[in-house]
Amino acid sequence: MPSRRIRTDTMINLHLDLSSMKELPESHRWSPSRRDLPRKNVDNYRLRNASTASVPVIDLYDPNAMKLVGHACRTWGVFQVTNHCVSSSSLDAIESFGRSLFSLPLSQKLKTTRTPQGIAGYGMARISPFFRKLMWSEGFTIFGSPIDHARLLWPQDYMKFCAIIEQYQQEMKNLVQRLMWLILGSLGMTHEDIQWGGSNGDFEGACAAIQLNSYPPCPDPNRAMGLAAHTDSTLLTVLYQTNTSGLQVHREGFGWVTVPPIPGGLVIHVGDLLHILSNGSYPTVFHRAMVNRTQHRLSVAYLYGPPTYAKISPLPKLVDSRRPALYRSVTWAEYLRTKAKHFNKALSMLRL
Repeated sequence: MPSRRIRTDTMINLHLDLSSMKELPESHRWSPSRRDLPRKNVDNYRLRNASTASVPVIDLYDPNAMKLVGHACRTWGVFQVTNHCVSSSSLDAIESFGRSLFSLPLSQKLKTTRTPQGIAGYGMARISPFFRKLMWSEGFTIFGSPIDHARLLWPQDYMKFCAIIEQYQQEMKNLVQRLMWLILGSLGMTHEDIQWGGSNGDFEGACAAIQLNSYPPCPDPNRAMGLAAHTDSTLLTVLYQTNTSGLQVHREGFGWVTVPPIPGGLVIHVGDLLHILSNGSYPTVFHRAMVNRTQHRLSVAYLYGPPTYAKISPLPKLVDSRRPALYRSVTWAEYLRTKAKHFNKALSMLRL
């Protein structure tokens, strides 16, 4: 991956109505080599057949869920969950919200364009500045209350959409609390080991954002990229992907593995900060989004991080004379600044 931000301000500010494009413009035409990870990350081992690999699917009602989650985190850095207690009505509503949003005229969506230093709003992928070509996607980020943007998008009906987001935020918050303790428990941690987890272990003060991504049908999907390979700057990412496949994750020894949607399932990614907490035991997962010629794909990511004041570092129980700490401590805000400047090299810059 490029180690520096590519200065393409004109390109970054270019917004096209992708759904109306009949040909793939040069601005979105990727060479095959640019669509993959650097060769040193891919070719230093013999790849097994990726078609034989499948991301673990874990029933959260399984009595062995903690053990299964720990094994999935250690071997894959990603897994899918079922019986997660996020209601189907909430998933259906957020999907309907996303489709309604992205079907609006481009001029309407541009009223909520994300500012260069802002978090929330409409725009292209945040990682776009690190690549010479644009991605075949558009996104919308929600951080906190969506009411101001909702008023601009649906002046007559904005409270309906605010209610959908608030419900989704609450159900996701409940799920990630459960997932965090399954993951931390699999590392042998208790509430006493996570000071910023709160006295009740509810992670009060944790930060989260919702990222909606739209991938319209593409006239030349073999030369386009929906979302280029990257890791997430989170503790956990919970991804709801609708019934169109496109997500791929990279697993050492296998290469790129497609993660097909399963009915009612959610994809859980280990983020960079959880990788640090686990002292490198749980890999942060490279993932990307591919596009296709005929179907529109929508995904909704819940990006979950620690409280802004919390210092994230390898957990003391995982550090000893045989396993020294691999990373220095960092807050999420500090890490986001590092990632914004150095992209996929951010983690290596924290190595001790």
